[in-house]
Amino acid sequence: MGELAELGDTELIFSEPWEAQAFAMAVTLSSNGYFTWKEWAATLAEVIAESKASGGPIDGSDYYENWVAALERLIIDKDITDFSNLESIKVAWEDAYKATPHGKPVHLQERIQGT
Repeated sequence: MGELAELGDTELIFSEPWEAQAFAMAVTLSSNGYFTWKEWAATLAEVIAESKASGGPIDGSDYYENWVAALERLIIDKDITDFSNLESIKVAWEDAYKATPHGKPVHLQERIQGT
């Protein structure tokens, strides 16, 4: 295996913590056999192409938004969850976020079914 490129002290791989979390989720789901890395790469490529075709940025600034969209597509396509459950989790997360005082950790309510 080749050497890994060294990054300078100021180069960031992830701009925000959620980007690293999305990356880790894809790696973990693939490692645990929910989908192959080949399926992941194909789905991500489809999502990126769709984003660009619909007028999304071509500079890659939406890369991790596309990463999340590809994850959502795969977990629905692979019957890991369904659209309705995914949407209810998103709504619950948004509600919890809005109810959290600035600077405090967000706690997702245990009212989500199936988790």
